[in-house]
Amino acid sequence: MQIRTYTVRAGLLDEWVDKWQRMVVPLRRDLGFEVHGSWKDHARSQHIWVISYDGPESFEEANAAYWASERRRTLGLDPDDYLVGEETREVEQTL
Repeated sequence: MQIRTYTVRAGLLDEWVDKWQRMVVPLRRDLGFEVHGSWKDHARSQHIWVISYDGPESFEEANAAYWASERRRTLGLDPDDYLVGEETREVEQTL
């Protein structure tokens, strides 16, 4: 399971999260990922979300397949247009 924290360009947090919810989340789910939750931290202009994958491939393999997929390439959403920083942490659920 991963916790991902994205720092978003000033003024674009709501737009980023809206597009992420409409475009990225459905594709991730179609490819076998589970998105456990998503939060906005307006004070820090950050988007925090939790993702896991429990399929036949490793998380890294499934993530590479997501990025290489034709559907991802045609989304029209380039993270570089919105994100100025990213932190990814591997975590283990305890509750």
